[in-house]
Amino acid sequence: MNSPAQAVRIRPMTPADLDRVIQIERSLQQAPHWPHSAYLASLDPQSTQHRIALVATVATLPSTQSVVAFAVASLLPPQAELEMIAVAPELQRRGLARSLFAAMVKELKSQQITEVILEVRASNHPALALYRHLQFVETARRPRYYADPVEDAALLALRLA
Repeated sequence: MNSPAQAVRIRPMTPADLDRVIQIERSLQQAPHWPHSAYLASLDPQSTQHRIALVATVATLPSTQSVVAFAVASLLPPQAELEMIAVAPELQRRGLARSLFAAMVKELKSQQITEVILEVRASNHPALALYRHLQFVETARRPRYYADPVEDAALLALRLA
């Protein structure tokens, strides 16, 4: 697959996607590791914490591997927190995260969200580079926020036009 960003389809996450979503998340050392129940809760429209969860799929891959990336954002209008965006390691740096985030922004704007915030490990340079490319700006640091290893969290924000 030479250009996955062009062959990708982005759609809402479903419970059937969760095994693959968790497989991708577990393959990424710096990704937050949520239990299956947390992902299920993120899909529940009756949950007290409203979320948007999207997956990127590639039809040319086997069905068990067709989900190649995902994103989850929690909504507290007019703000949303990008809780996670993850791409399968073998497909990183091919534009999938940017495509997925663009679709997320469309969904967020439809919910009257005007700002996206997030936190990321200060040492996660690939993620920081992505967020800078997406026009996020660092607004603060939380010293010693993360454990194992202990390190700062960089707080980033993006105003949606």
